[in-house]
Amino acid sequence: MFEKYGFSELQTPTLEYAEVLLGKSGTEAEKLMYLFKDPGGRDVGLKYDLTVPLARVMTQYPNLPKPFKRYQIQPAFRAENTQKGRYREFYQCDIDTVGTASPLADAEILAVISDSLTALGFKEFKIRINSRQILFGTTGDLNVLQSIDKLDKKSVDEVRDELKQKNISGSEITNIFAKLETAQPNDNLRQIIDLAQKLGAKNIKFDARLVRGLDYYTGAIFETLVTEPKVGSITGGGRYDNLIKSLGGPDLPAVGTSFGLDRICDVIKELNLWPDAVLTPTQVLVTIFSPELLDKSIELSIKLRQAGGGVELYPDDRIKLEKQLKYASQKGIPYVAILGPEEIAKNQVTVKNMFTGEQKCLPESELISFFS
Repeated sequence: MFEKYGFSELQTPTLEYAEVLLGKSGTEAEKLMYLFKDPGGRDVGLKYDLTVPLARVMTQYPNLPKPFKRYQIQPAFRAENTQKGRYREFYQCDIDTVGTASPLADAEILAVISDSLTALGFKEFKIRINSRQILFGTTGDLNVLQSIDKLDKKSVDEVRDELKQKNISGSEITNIFAKLETAQPNDNLRQIIDLAQKLGAKNIKFDARLVRGLDYYTGAIFETLVTEPKVGSITGGGRYDNLIKSLGGPDLPAVGTSFGLDRICDVIKELNLWPDAVLTPTQVLVTIFSPELLDKSIELSIKLRQAGGGVELYPDDRIKLEKQLKYASQKGIPYVAILGPEEIAKNQVTVKNMFTGEQKCLPESELISFFS
């Protein structure tokens, strides 16, 4: 889906210099960073996300064509208290467009989110969208915004109590919540939502309470939630026009989002969205009927592999056929090929569908075309 929208793949190192990571994601994020000295005494860290490394790449390679559209699917690392939906090592899938401030670029990110989740089988998802300008119209106090950001995890009363503990007056708290209730999208946000819907994006909802935890966002911000299970956001991103410049690079506007791949997989599994998912790249297991027929099974596996299929030859000719079939079932291999004396005499192969239990004899030529 990323490539359908014109994004190209980028990969960056697991390690970054600490000076690249620090001061870009906010103090709360920095508490979760793995920072240490390498054997050469250099201050380094594991990448916290994929956006800061992208900014570093744009700084290091200023002649890349603009706009630069990239996707990146790699691990990130955070010193979390592990729980459902939160991991210390997890995969992120990022898409970003660098080098244009057009609201069409923001809208396209929303369209990719919608199309990608729809393609994965998601039906009950909501893309929340807000703007830093709208938030700062409510309050300019980042300390307050950090509390507002917890409204999807805590009740209004709990957030009010937290604000009181931060010495925010009762009248100010009431005023903040009143502004949140009456806030409306600004012109830029309305344009982004309109363009995203024209591009086919679904389930977009303005939410004045959406904050996003990272400090480098400068405009529109967005995240995606699912109704069930409660795993937190499965995508999150926004516009960050000053980050690349803050790294000492060119002054390039940018917008993007992260897909939380591990959380997305958790949802797929819990909701059984892929009931017929093949768990292995192997299309067919070539069994070994007996040690005497090993060479015939080897020949068949080579022919099937040359035809382009994903083929596994059972690696032990001493194991009974029954156990070989059980092995295929446990691995989720959809087909097994059985080559016994009767099949060899007729120049045929018995093929069994491990999902339905159906089996039939095919000429070897038909079998090869079936898996090519």
